[in-house]
Amino acid sequence: MGPDRTHLTRYARRVRILVIGSGAREHAIARALSQDSASPELHAAPGNPGIAEIATCHPLSPNTPESIADLAQRLAVDLVVIGPEAPLVQGAVDAVRAHGIACFGPIAAAARLEGSKSFAKEVMAAAGVPTAGCRPAHNATELANALDAIGRPFVVKDDGLAAGKGVVVTNDKAQAQAHGEAVIAKGGFVIVEEYLDGPEISLFCISDGTTVLPLAPAQDFKRAYDGDAGPNTGGMGAYSPLTWAPDDLTEQVMDTIARPTITEMARRGTPFAGVLYCGLALTSRGLRVVEFNARFGDPETQVVLARLRTGLAEVLLAAAQGRLADLPPLQWDPRAAVTVVIAAENYPATPVTGGLISGLASAATPTTYVLQAGTKMDDGGALLSAGGRVLSVVGLGESVETARRQAYEAVAKISLPGSHHRTDIAAGR
Repeated sequence: MGPDRTHLTRYARRVRILVIGSGAREHAIARALSQDSASPELHAAPGNPGIAEIATCHPLSPNTPESIADLAQRLAVDLVVIGPEAPLVQGAVDAVRAHGIACFGPIAAAARLEGSKSFAKEVMAAAGVPTAGCRPAHNATELANALDAIGRPFVVKDDGLAAGKGVVVTNDKAQAQAHGEAVIAKGGFVIVEEYLDGPEISLFCISDGTTVLPLAPAQDFKRAYDGDAGPNTGGMGAYSPLTWAPDDLTEQVMDTIARPTITEMARRGTPFAGVLYCGLALTSRGLRVVEFNARFGDPETQVVLARLRTGLAEVLLAAAQGRLADLPPLQWDPRAAVTVVIAAENYPATPVTGGLISGLASAATPTTYVLQAGTKMDDGGALLSAGGRVLSVVGLGESVETARRQAYEAVAKISLPGSHHRTDIAAGR
């Protein structure tokens, strides 16, 4: 039985959707929307060359809420989907909704769950959500005292947004102190957390402010190099499903983390509608929250949406319009999905850009495809690198190992001088 299209078919024309952002996450969202049986009319801002193949792209800085709202008005869209975290924290959803347009994502007051880790800890404490103990540090002395009190391994996190690079996990106290002091010197502050052992898991929970709907769990790989070596990145790969995870994992997360958090946010008068990204650790003491994000995570989105069979347009519209409770159960592809990120030379430090990318056409097969992130077209129509994480290569297969093999066979067909990727994404899973 297919998804209920009542709210899509009531429009006199095709549903018109605007996706904000330019990364592989937004390409994954746009691709899923383009394959929806409702055939929505797609727009993106600013988008990228890959997104431009399936949507009309518009030049725009995604960090200017009123510009997003103005574009949504000019295009007369039915729904705006905000991809990155910065515009959410800055109030993009508030600005769009002020013009009477549905917008998928939390208002600024609710997006503080990602914008401030100390605020997220406060909400978790009020909701009884299990997480790591922590201490805030606003100066070098407080930082040193917190490190001594909590002990090794040291976990030091920038309280604010840091594009996935604001955390240091180390046994070297000097390194932990230096990272924290660098954040403080820029006018911010840090929190020092107890280290959570055990494997990490990502679970996206879609909420309309009241109802909460889980997607499929995934696992990503944050470190730059094989064997979880090197610095943290925005993410170098991911896979789904997690065949090794407890059968009741999703139910545990919904009962002890997602629903209590959504209930607490509503109690505060700042209902959370959008994606509550639950970054979790399966510790020796049980499930713990590592972090909350207020949007789809990258690169987990690439594998989760690869497996979603239910039409994404209706799910996002229902969340934005407070109708999630009316949706039938989500349908999933039983196959596994693996994504491998191809990163530019020197990433995650200052990446080398402008490299010629080739081989994308040969990498695309019935079970593989490539999502673009840090890319641009030159005047002659050549595809060039333009960022740190350049491409996400997705493979599908009957098992994680098969999907992994498909993804790496596709990666081998792509050329970008100086690029690097991990060779152990989903290995042995």
